[in-house]
Amino acid sequence: MALDRPDTLNSLGFAKPPSQTRVVVAMSGGVDSSVVAARLAEEGYDVVGVTLQLYDHGAALAKKGACCAGRDIHDARRVAEEMGFPHYVLDYENAFREAVIDEFADSYLAGATPVPCIRCNERVKFKDLLGTARDLDADCMATGHYIQRKMGPNGAELHCAADAARDQSYFLFSTTREQLDFLRFPLGHLASKAETRALAAKYGLGVADKPDSQDICFVPNGNYAAVIEKLRPGAADPGEIVDMDGNVLGAHRGVIHYTIGQRRGLGIGGLEDPLYVVRLDPATRRVVVGPKEALTTRTVPVREINWLGDAPFDSRAEWPLSVKIRSTRPPREATIRPVSATEAEVELLVAEEGVSPGQACVFYAPEGGRILGGGWIHKG
Repeated sequence: MALDRPDTLNSLGFAKPPSQTRVVVAMSGGVDSSVVAARLAEEGYDVVGVTLQLYDHGAALAKKGACCAGRDIHDARRVAEEMGFPHYVLDYENAFREAVIDEFADSYLAGATPVPCIRCNERVKFKDLLGTARDLDADCMATGHYIQRKMGPNGAELHCAADAARDQSYFLFSTTREQLDFLRFPLGHLASKAETRALAAKYGLGVADKPDSQDICFVPNGNYAAVIEKLRPGAADPGEIVDMDGNVLGAHRGVIHYTIGQRRGLGIGGLEDPLYVVRLDPATRRVVVGPKEALTTRTVPVREINWLGDAPFDSRAEWPLSVKIRSTRPPREATIRPVSATEAEVELLVAEEGVSPGQACVFYAPEGGRILGGGWIHKG
């Protein structure tokens, strides 16, 4: 609905009518971003849809269930045609490979467990694409992420989604204050994904019943090792499986086939107690295994911290916060002790299993669901 009074804020927070507010919508071709674009178009905003082509289009056409694939580009374009707004496909293959895929491969080879979706948001979607949105004279950029942007006394804040089951805060902790000023997340307040699909049906979108993507877009069927072997030939060299004292228990077919915390598929049966992968040592091509209790830790070194709190991060000796060290786990109580403005030691009040280098450690306020930033777990 058009707004007549310039002192009235529209639904995106601007003191002008929607028709005079240009919003670039990052469209993956899925139901979430499609609903965002359709809803804003229906409200009368000047919508521009943009879809990123992030890897080989020909290969993508043969792959189902991943964002940014050929089918998804087609679906995004169709939504734009149905709702009557312009849509562009931008070739970001080189940027995506350099900023995301290469680091993913190198981190994995170094024994880490990387989270490429965070790096994609940080280095491609919320950096390069956001820059493109500014070049298009957009007032803001909207995405289909399930997270909330709220205005606080010191500016825009990042908060968890209303639907805890859909919350994507773990993947967006590295969003900077400057980016947050420009971003909008219209789905963050919805109670459930069913509500999103109902809106898609209301707008008559063909993607209303489209399944959610489960995989990392460039990793078919979750087969990390196959992707690494393709990107880094010779990476799957065999080596030894050893216990924590260095005793050889067996052989493996490449460190890249293992992850910290793994129990099944080790090929060292016949032992009385179950063993788990507790460490990967790519330099010696060794997979180190041990009892379950060897996986637990209370101390987590974190670096490359992005801080979204109101006071400077290193202005206090410690911060009593909650942290999430895996996307699938709930936040846990912790004490965060800054080492510098971008480094810290995180002490968990209760020890956690499977803390892995390469994963993110995301900081939350003890109450209220506000995201205060986070950083990357390293070996220390």
